[in-house]
Amino acid sequence: MKLNKFAQIKWERAKNLKKTGQYHEAEEELRNALQDAPDHPLLKASLAELYLRQDRLTEARMLSESILSLDPQYPQAKYLMGEISFKEDRLEEALQYFYQATQKNPSYYAFQRLARTLRKMKRYEEALDTVNSALVKYKNNLPLLKEKALVLSRMRHWDEALRIYQKAKELDPKDKFVVKEIYKLRGMDRDDEKVIKELQMVLSLPSEKDNQQLHGLLGQKLKEAAKWKEAAVEFHTAWLLSSGDVFFLKQEGYCHYHLGNYEKATKYLGEAFKKKPNDYILKATLKKLYTTTGNLKLFAGLIEETLKDHPHNVKLMGALKGIKKQIHAEKT
Repeated sequence: MKLNKFAQIKWERAKNLKKTGQYHEAEEELRNALQDAPDHPLLKASLAELYLRQDRLTEARMLSESILSLDPQYPQAKYLMGEISFKEDRLEEALQYFYQATQKNPSYYAFQRLARTLRKMKRYEEALDTVNSALVKYKNNLPLLKEKALVLSRMRHWDEALRIYQKAKELDPKDKFVVKEIYKLRGMDRDDEKVIKELQMVLSLPSEKDNQQLHGLLGQKLKEAAKWKEAAVEFHTAWLLSSGDVFFLKQEGYCHYHLGNYEKATKYLGEAFKKKPNDYILKATLKKLYTTTGNLKLFAGLIEETLKDHPHNVKLMGALKGIKKQIHAEKT
């Protein structure tokens, strides 16, 4: 189904806005386009993908299901349902959607997602078979090579994983994730202090000083050595360089938690929670923090604030109800 001129212009604008992280503006463009072509699957899929990026999973699921109700084999809707299920930790469901997507449209992306899901399920042999079969068709595909190396690492085949990462680096020397994984694997059998010093030296080089992945790896190594203060600094640097990667923000928050700096811990973990409200470990840590400091009302306020951006998050609503019950019980 071809888009008319008005809807095409709106879709193109939304695509460009999405690239620069202007999600609210992109949503407005897509909504305007949908008024002109309300059942167009491309527009619906684009809006669902936009919701997915913002962790608005219920809205993304409703849109994707509406596409499949009109076209049960629409591949992009299958991908989206797989991604939503994966984020919701419904891995068996995600696996089926990604498998169906590879049957309908066998893109490298679909195979990579299928392998990633199998890896998360610890079905490593199947994940490796999946990515190897995809690499026969998509030779030297960087995302597939990176997925293969990740699977091999989980299988503790570290030498082979390192070889794959080195091949990936030849394809893209500037891939920061690959560079980080190479340093990580090289340091597997070495003394932690030596690895920390090497990473500090590498990060002093002008070519690597802005590598958020290496700052994150150094933070992880410092954290493992219980050097919480130094680790927090590295994670904060990684977070700033990554333009707000929630993983680094969380790790900084956990460091402050171990340092007993509960004010900073609640600040950073709270910011991470607003972006990733389905992270149950993060939620449990925050609840413990607010309970310890006797500020459960503030936790309820944080959940209410988060619900403004995730209005259909049923688990979040349930958590808020439980906290309010606990506050009431403590009062009485």
